[in-house]
Amino acid sequence: FPKPARYLVASRLRWTGEEGHRDLVEQYGGIMMKLFMSMLSGMVIVLFSLNLAAAAPSNVQDSSRHLYDRVMEEYKHRDYAAALAGFRFFLELHGQSSLAANAQYLVGECQYRLGRYKEALKSFYQVVSYYPLSPKLAASTLKIGQTYSRLKDHDKARMMYERVVDQYPESAEAESAKKALEAMAARDDEPSAQLTGNSLSE
Repeated sequence: FPKPARYLVASRLRWTGEEGHRDLVEQYGGIMMKLFMSMLSGMVIVLFSLNLAAAAPSNVQDSSRHLYDRVMEEYKHRDYAAALAGFRFFLELHGQSSLAANAQYLVGECQYRLGRYKEALKSFYQVVSYYPLSPKLAASTLKIGQTYSRLKDHDKARMMYERVVDQYPESAEAESAKKALEAMAARDDEPSAQLTGNSLSE
């Protein structure tokens, strides 16, 4: 080629090479941007999921506490039938919550106060059986003894009172159990005293 022609061809080749290089850079940049946006979207989804996972237990706990407090208001106002239904409903919805043992105990309390002693007995036994780490164990064992007393099963009542004293000696329930045992002992002594008096009079 003549010199001007060679220069023109070389210039075009150089320009074409630069354009090709620029296209490759743009394509590479586009791919990298897509990867970055994809990663960013994934991170946003993960963070959003983590926030939901963290918020879910809190929301459940808030709703369980709200329902529990509402039912407790009925219990405090001595509407034991309504409270009984409320605590049973609570256990259906939140049977695994930290308040479940309390709710089960209060089911028994409502039944006890309604005079449904056999049902109350089962409810208190459920606290002891299903919630072995509950702070309501001493109270439930005491109530089992009191319920047996109501059912005139004094031997089992005495056994439960003694268990409260032995297993929870520092509790307020232990003091109540001791008083119940003393009352039972005094009642047991009355027939002996009457028999002794009758023997002396004869």
